[in-house]
Amino acid sequence: MGSLCVPLSTIFSICCLVLLGAESKTHWEDAEVLKELKRGLEPASVIPGSCISSWDFTVDPCDNLFGQKFTCGFRCDLVVSGLSRVTELALDQAGYVGSLTFTWNLPFLQTLDLSKNQFSAQIPDSFSNLTRLRRLSLSSNSFSGEIPPSLGTLPTLQELYLDNNNLTGAIPQGFHNLKRLELQSNKLSTYLSNLDSFTNLKYLDLSDNSIAGVLPASLPVSLVQISIRNNNLSGVLSSESFGNLTRLQVVDFSSNRISGSIPSVFFELPSLQQLTLSFNEFTKVEAPYKGVESRSGLIAVDLSNNKLEGFLPSFMAMVPKLSSLSLENNQFTGRIATQFAVKTVSPQTGVSQLGRLLLGGNYLVGGIPRPLLTLKRDSANVSLVDNCLYRCPHSFFFCQGGQQKPLTQCNDRFVSTSE
Repeated sequence: MGSLCVPLSTIFSICCLVLLGAESKTHWEDAEVLKELKRGLEPASVIPGSCISSWDFTVDPCDNLFGQKFTCGFRCDLVVSGLSRVTELALDQAGYVGSLTFTWNLPFLQTLDLSKNQFSAQIPDSFSNLTRLRRLSLSSNSFSGEIPPSLGTLPTLQELYLDNNNLTGAIPQGFHNLKRLELQSNKLSTYLSNLDSFTNLKYLDLSDNSIAGVLPASLPVSLVQISIRNNNLSGVLSSESFGNLTRLQVVDFSSNRISGSIPSVFFELPSLQQLTLSFNEFTKVEAPYKGVESRSGLIAVDLSNNKLEGFLPSFMAMVPKLSSLSLENNQFTGRIATQFAVKTVSPQTGVSQLGRLLLGGNYLVGGIPRPLLTLKRDSANVSLVDNCLYRCPHSFFFCQGGQQKPLTQCNDRFVSTSE
């Protein structure tokens, strides 16, 4: 009598159906992934009352979801096969400890959110099986190693949150449909690679890493926000990199080593609302063509703690929506333009008031513009300390909190700039 050969996968499927009941509504592969996830956790981290503590596989998961034995953690939807498939897996922030080193066969999964737990080890390469995934959030865990290049091949992925982990290496290419990428607070120490493949990217945050080198010459035209603060970027910024970013609203490159001029394009983009370039090595601000600044949409500008020289960029007082301006701790000289005082005290109709004007820590000279002398303490945040103003008594609140520079220091600065 010949032996009967039955494929192992068929036996596995039959066994799972027996376990879940003959009329199981959950696809056996999906149920197996849920089991693997629970088995991979340290038992002590599955605290009473947490989602996974309620997972009891003596009953059908999808059929008993939100009952007493499967209170939360995932979602199921019916598909054409008549079986329920897991379409969302979003765990509670219960401090689960474990790794994800198993095969992720969840072909109908659209959302995977394991954020704010204590998962560790590497991000599994088998996430490439999640071909319908739209949102992946592994934020605030302890994942290490490199970002799997296979993530870049996921055809429907739109949001990727890997921030606040211990990831190293480079940013993979691909991600043609990705709209949001958050990698802040990791240990990425590579050079910033070309971002041309990110053709639909809107939100990019790479802050608090060790990314070095210059900014790519070409950035995705779809960008709305870009933040790469607190890294090791160097070199200069080019107007050509930003001129066609007509949707750009927020730029934050603070706490890097970028030098040269701040391009005038930042003051010409109607879409740009927030510009933060503090704590760099910029030496000059390029002024836009006269009158162009009136089209700017800037609301907040922070250029503090650089090496900016020359006169204060008075054109900024003509930016209609600007309400916060910090130019402190630079090397500006000359007088404070009256336009800044007027915009702070009594701007024209339709022009925003400067509620924040920080000019301390420069080499500004002369007297205080007359309109500022009428300014009340609670009407604006203004600071003129640590300059070379010949009269800035503490009776004015904006002269409080520090002295003016010694006359010898001011004279030395003026001599060095005139040579």
